[in-house]
Amino acid sequence: MKFRMIESWPDRKPCTEAASTLTLALAAALVCVGGCTSNPVDVKNSYEMEFVLVQPGVFMMGCSEGDTECLGDERPQHPVKITQAFYLGKHEVTQKQWTAIMGNNPSRFRGDDRPVENVSWNDVQEFIHRLNGLEGTSKYRLPTEAEWEYAARAGVATKFPFDATRAGEHAWYWNNSDGETHPVGGKQPNPWGLHDMHGNVWEWVQDWYGEGYYASSLTSSSGTIVQPKELMSGPKIVINDPKGAIEGSGRVLRGGSWGNDLRYLRSAHRNAYAPDYRNANTGFRLAVTSDSDWVKNAETMRDEAKKRAASEAEAAKKVVEPIKNVPELKAPALPNVGPFGVKP
Repeated sequence: MKFRMIESWPDRKPCTEAASTLTLALAAALVCVGGCTSNPVDVKNSYEMEFVLVQPGVFMMGCSEGDTECLGDERPQHPVKITQAFYLGKHEVTQKQWTAIMGNNPSRFRGDDRPVENVSWNDVQEFIHRLNGLEGTSKYRLPTEAEWEYAARAGVATKFPFDATRAGEHAWYWNNSDGETHPVGGKQPNPWGLHDMHGNVWEWVQDWYGEGYYASSLTSSSGTIVQPKELMSGPKIVINDPKGAIEGSGRVLRGGSWGNDLRYLRSAHRNAYAPDYRNANTGFRLAVTSDSDWVKNAETMRDEAKKRAASEAEAAKKVVEPIKNVPELKAPALPNVGPFGVKP
């Protein structure tokens, strides 16, 4: 399989397939059927990773209606249902957070608050394994490709959840990045409060990549028939919680990076690298299966971490503070002798 490297992207041509039979009105009707507004309540764990609760709902996955830059593997656009709420990282995982758990920093562009990069999909799996062990849970994971696109769209049916003419206010990409990453959270969030879903670094997701997966999933995946009042063309099969191709040679990345033109930052755009591939434009954000026990545990461990940090800071302060109330010691007087050791 030939994976999508930055150098090869300019040679790729937009798909010339016919536009989706679903109209923009239909897309808008399906987005957030069942209520998918993100809950504004955030959860922060002991490593200062902040998570936003994303509610379940239905959206149109794939090439947005009217998007002339669509590629073949973004077709056909199809309804997808996210059946369970999940938490998604408010930001991409930072170098400080990676170093705290892994004990190293592989990034090319250094900075505690910059996203960690130059990490492979396999590296991320080891990070997740260690984080779950440290926090005594099994809930941390990568988002699925469907979860990622659902959250990136944030209830918006167009190719970006923002005005493309003002992309520089929302994303770090080729036009404004100066050829490097930037601290997370520096741009405006999307409507659900998630930062840097577009640009800064490509984000690994859980799925294997399948070029024809969208078409095959329509006939091979279990789904639910929905018929909202707004639908004008009858019931549609909605795929529930797709997990991606069963196997493959590459894992999916989403969102584009500091090194890409705006067209690669579109919500529907798909990329893929081998699981062991590392680059200064590859990073990730975490997802967490929604679970009340995880929330309580994360909050408890965060509070305990704060107490430990405060205690360690106090101990360090005492070590460097000058000792008080100690009598001043004076040097003994020299004996009254002459230059030859003889008393005058």
